[in-house]
Amino acid sequence: DPVDFTDPETIVMCARTGLAGDSVSWFYVSRSRGRRWDGPYAFAGLNLPIAARTDIVPLGFGHALFMLTTAKADGREGRVFCARTRDGGRSFDFVGFVGDERAGYCIMPSSVRLGDGSVLTATRCADRAGRGWIEVFRAADDGRRWRNIGVAVQNTGVGGNPPALALLGDGRLALAYGCRNEPFGMRMRLSADGGASWTDEVMLRSDGGTPDIGYPKVAVLNDGNLLVAYYFNEGAGRERYIAASRIHIAR
Repeated sequence: DPVDFTDPETIVMCARTGLAGDSVSWFYVSRSRGRRWDGPYAFAGLNLPIAARTDIVPLGFGHALFMLTTAKADGREGRVFCARTRDGGRSFDFVGFVGDERAGYCIMPSSVRLGDGSVLTATRCADRAGRGWIEVFRAADDGRRWRNIGVAVQNTGVGGNPPALALLGDGRLALAYGCRNEPFGMRMRLSADGGASWTDEVMLRSDGGTPDIGYPKVAVLNDGNLLVAYYFNEGAGRERYIAASRIHIAR
């Protein structure tokens, strides 16, 4: 059955075999809040290596943009692209690359559709030396042409950390991320102008024992506040675990 991307009860989860030029990806679908999963299903029509994480922009019933990562020309991970399905995930078309290929990598996007219909995506970036940051891109044509609108976070630590974007009810953007430089922890910024500028960094927690933390996901709650989920590590020899923070958003 075609996927209804507008249904809040439907979950789509992407998976992959690896990160480099020989990687293969697929996705699963749950219509029961994760109790049962159908799949795996192929990204039919996309003839390039895909290292998929889950980042989907719903456009309508059966119509969505999938923000995915592919390998660079040298076979290493490193470049985000946009794909589209119009038939509920039965087939996909390549739409456009997000930014130019670079010496380091630009991966693991998190995307939202703004009130004017444009799509904003934040990406995890790092250079060859391992310095990490977060860049933001915007497309006004459903993912065909992407414009780099700036750096949202200057430093996310060695190797970087992926972003998690959310659109608040008042139109502001929330960006959550982990930092792998001391103090290790989870942080957040807000934007009131569509990602062109960002507030000062807010520390959600700074009690990480190692840089092995982060990879957040963020959800807007019914009361307008945020729930940020992530994995965390309190120190060497300790077991990693999934944690969540409730964030009160000032009106």
